[in-house]
Amino acid sequence: MHTSSRDLTIRECGATETAARDALITRAFRDAPHADGTEAAIAAALEARGKASVSLLALHAGVVVGCVLTSPVTLSDGTPGWHGLGPIAVEPALQQQGIGIALMEAALARLRAIGAAGCVLLGDPAYYARFGFITDPRLQLPGVPPGYFQCLSFGAAIPTAEVRYDAAFDAG
Repeated sequence: MHTSSRDLTIRECGATETAARDALITRAFRDAPHADGTEAAIAAALEARGKASVSLLALHAGVVVGCVLTSPVTLSDGTPGWHGLGPIAVEPALQQQGIGIALMEAALARLRAIGAAGCVLLGDPAYYARFGFITDPRLQLPGVPPGYFQCLSFGAAIPTAEVRYDAAFDAG
């Protein structure tokens, strides 16, 4: 199957669609070298804990082909309003067709719409730079190599702090 962002519908994930979303996440991360197999459990735990600030699906012809979640993160300096992006997943056979880009753009637009101060993520700098993410030594995630932990401020100031993700990220 080939698809393009024109053929996609991106919308909120409904309660009856979480099983399809989690199955997609499992397929998408199955062979990823950086994955640890807990990505679907993290998504489920975020939803169960009411911590998914954004939970979007990409659908093609009514079939779930991608998803993205964000959740609030805690900054050690007390700065409010920052969110972590992830997991984000695209059906393996449909990767490299713009679905991930469409999901990222929609998730960032939703975060801005809810008044988020910024977004952090763990991922490939070469991919996420296109959305404005940068590595900045002021924001750190302990135990993660610099460069792979990135941020995007929706305001002027990037805080100086360590970031902590929700306990859902300990799921699995």
